Amino acid sequence: VSERLKILLSDETDWVAAMATTICELHHRFEYFHWTGFYRASGKNLLKIGPYQGTHGCLRIPFHKGICGKAATSQQTQLIRDVNRDTNHIACSSSTQSELVIPIIDRNQQTQAVLDIDSDHPEAFTNADRFQGEAICDYLSKKYFW
Repeated sequence: VSERLKILLSDETDWVAAMATTICELHHRFEYFHWTGFYRASGKNLLKIGPYQGTHGCLRIPFHKGICGKAATSQQTQLIRDVNRDTNHIACSSSTQSELVIPIIDRNQQTQAVLDIDSDHPEAFTNADRFQGEAICDYLSKKYFW
């Protein structure tokens, strides 16, 4: 997790403010991040959008649909190098070519949110992006849900 993000969130207790700040940092730091946002667990087996940066996204995603739903259900990171070859992909934006989705799990092993990062470039995400994203989500999980 970057020191800058830790400093920005050091005194922040509000989860929504923390999500918004995290998204801003990520979206503007990487040129190939074209849609960067959280989908929050809301109700039973449903993800709702926000906060995010980029064009419009899907407002709601059931846990049993899409790459975000798969990450929420399996509680495993999904690194999709070509969304056109993945039958789970929901085309919220027709320009998306690759996607990285990382779950945020609380101390009771419940999915609280997923970090969803889309790129208009094929094979945009590397294992370094995955590991950095997982470190950020682990940090957020421990700070806000433990």
